[in-house]
Amino acid sequence: MSVDVDLETRPKLRKQERRKQILFELRLRPHVRISELAGRFRVSTETIRRDLEKLSADGLLDRAHGGALALTSGHYPTFDERATARVAERERIGRRAANLVQPGETLMVDSGSTTLQLARFLAFDGTPCTVITNSFPVAMALGQSEATKVIICPGDYLASESAVIGTDAIEFLERHCVDRCLIGASALSERGPSEAIRGFAAIKRIMLRQSAVSHLLIDGEKFGRKSLAKVGSLSDVSSIISDQAPAEDLAKSLDRANVEVIVAR
Repeated sequence: MSVDVDLETRPKLRKQERRKQILFELRLRPHVRISELAGRFRVSTETIRRDLEKLSADGLLDRAHGGALALTSGHYPTFDERATARVAERERIGRRAANLVQPGETLMVDSGSTTLQLARFLAFDGTPCTVITNSFPVAMALGQSEATKVIICPGDYLASESAVIGTDAIEFLERHCVDRCLIGASALSERGPSEAIRGFAAIKRIMLRQSAVSHLLIDGEKFGRKSLAKVGSLSDVSSIISDQAPAEDLAKSLDRANVEVIVAR
C-alpha cells in the first residue's frame, strides 16, 4: 500500500538541519541554486541566502551567483605531513608557548602541528588548566596529564586534519570565553595571519574573539606569505611566538599593531 505525502504539510526543517541538508546536496552535485533550495525547504530565498552566507563564512562551501558551489582546492599538506617537517623548530615554539600558560587558566587551542607541540609540553609540565579544542591529536596529548581538563568541540570531522570544523563547532566556541587562545596559521603577512583551509580560518577567528589574550604560534618560514582565507588583522593578536624574528617590514607592522614578538630559543 502506498501513501502519498503532501509536501505542504511536511514539517519544516530547523535551521541546523536545513544547513546540513544543503551541504549534503553539495556532496551529490557541484552546484545548488537559491531558488531551488527555497522551494524544496519551503522557506524564503532570503533565508536560503543567509544559510549560504553562514556556511560560506564557516568555510564549508563557496558562494556563487544565484547559489553555491562545492569547495574546490589544490593540494595542501595533511596534518601528518606537516607534523614531520621542521620538528625542532615547532618544539621550541611549543615549549615557549607552554611557559606562558598560568595554572588555573582557561584556553582555546586550535588544530595544527605546532599547537600539538604546545599541548605535549603542557601535558609534560602538568600545568593545571582547562582547554577547549577542535583537534583530536591536541586533546589526546593533553589527556596524558591528569591536571588538564579537555573539552572537545562538536562539528564536522575533517579526516585529513583529525579535527572538526563547521557551524556546530563555531556556535559551541561562541558560548565560551577564555583567558587566552593559542592558534597556528598557514601564513603571516603585514595584512595579518591567513589560513589555507577556510574552515580552520573561521575557527581561529572565533577563538581570537572569545579570548582575553591571543597568541599566534608560527614558524619563521611562513613569514611574508599569504594563504587563501584571512584570519584577522595583526591587531587581533596579542603576541606571535616563532623560532626566528620576522624581517624588517613585517617587524615594523607588528610593532605598529602593538603585537609582541617572542622568539623561542
